[in-house]
Amino acid sequence: MRTHWWWRPGWREGRRFYTWHLVFDGQDDVHRLAADYRTALAPLGPDSFTLIPDQWLHLTMQGVGFVDETDAQTVDAIVTTARHRLAGIAAFDVTLGPDAVVDQEAILLPAQPAEPVHAVRDAIRAAIGDVVEEVPEQADGFRPHVSVAYSAAAGPADPVVHALARATFTSARARITSAELIVLGRDAQMYEWTSYATVPLGK
Repeated sequence: MRTHWWWRPGWREGRRFYTWHLVFDGQDDVHRLAADYRTALAPLGPDSFTLIPDQWLHLTMQGVGFVDETDAQTVDAIVTTARHRLAGIAAFDVTLGPDAVVDQEAILLPAQPAEPVHAVRDAIRAAIGDVVEEVPEQADGFRPHVSVAYSAAAGPADPVVHALARATFTSARARITSAELIVLGRDAQMYEWTSYATVPLGK
């Protein structure tokens, strides 16, 4: 394992980023599974893992740009275009887990089926492309997942694998009815945000 909390290019303390996420407010089944993972990982200690509380659980979708480099008019135009495009995608269910992927920097719950999540991301990327010349981030390589913990230190993965093997997990079902444009920060070794716009999916 290696720490997740190194500063990515462009990031620094106090800087904020516009990005699209799926969030899980009021999704009790997702919160239940995340709590089970927090319980299983807690004995490893807070110096080993940052356990993600319910309010900050998310499925990362698509970045837009740093706040100090992206004017509000552009952001509002993207939101308007996204409303039209996402209205054509019906709300859907995804299943998270039960088994997690132990990544080098995080404990990930894959989201299945992946296809409707990809459709939402593709629509958001198209909306961004309607407004700006170049869509940030790569279209390929997207793996829909929800992280339940981030690695906070370097070390072997075996203790993590063994801790998770001692527990039993049951998959969670989430209903996806909207995408959220957020203003994201990571100053306190946690992804925290305020909402900029909630864009509903179709019925």
